[in-house]
Amino acid sequence: MEIEGIKINFLGHSGFLIENGKKIAIDPYNLSEKVTEKADIILITHSHYDHCSIKDIQKLSREGTIIIVPADAQSKITKIEKVEMQVAEIGDQLSFGNIKIEVFPAYNIDKEFHPKSEGWLGYLIKLDKTIIYHSGDTDKIPEMKNLTGYGKHNNNFIALLPISGKYVMDPDEAAEAANIISPDLAIPMHYGAGVAGTIEDAQRFVSLCKELNINAQVLEKL
Repeated sequence: MEIEGIKINFLGHSGFLIENGKKIAIDPYNLSEKVTEKADIILITHSHYDHCSIKDIQKLSREGTIIIVPADAQSKITKIEKVEMQVAEIGDQLSFGNIKIEVFPAYNIDKEFHPKSEGWLGYLIKLDKTIIYHSGDTDKIPEMKNLTGYGKHNNNFIALLPISGKYVMDPDEAAEAANIISPDLAIPMHYGAGVAGTIEDAQRFVSLCKELNINAQVLEKL
């Protein structure tokens, strides 16, 4: 899909490729053969195999690709040659020309899969007047209230939210999170890769969002 000249491609599971002159990949996993682009920047939310997949990162990277990771993913990325690794922490604000990236918390509240103590990441990617929030693997967390204003002031605010349940929010919880965040568009993720979640979960999320007057859409995998 394309919004204000920015292309957003769903790579499957929690993976996305955002194109705005530069190419930004997030959590590539189990990529299809259709994905042949090389990314300028790769964002990794945490070290789990379905988010920090060395095989898929290697497929998307080239010499000089910037890979941003939480501290516990460093050892994996050192296996990839000729890339530039940057370790990020919650609250960091990174700048790459006209691309601004703010590092946001991602964690479970009532599950043990993604403890807050790990310091794992979500990302706010700011591309001129378009802001894309990739929440990482998370529950509905109190910090999401801080995102409420991002869809105002003539911005396009897009939220990429996990909906599979078990490890992250289920469709109902994700719709509640979307209601708090108030994005201009909500896109479901974390489903369909055999890890957790189904297309039916994604469709239920979209249906629940529409009941709340929130624009939501399932993206077809690239």
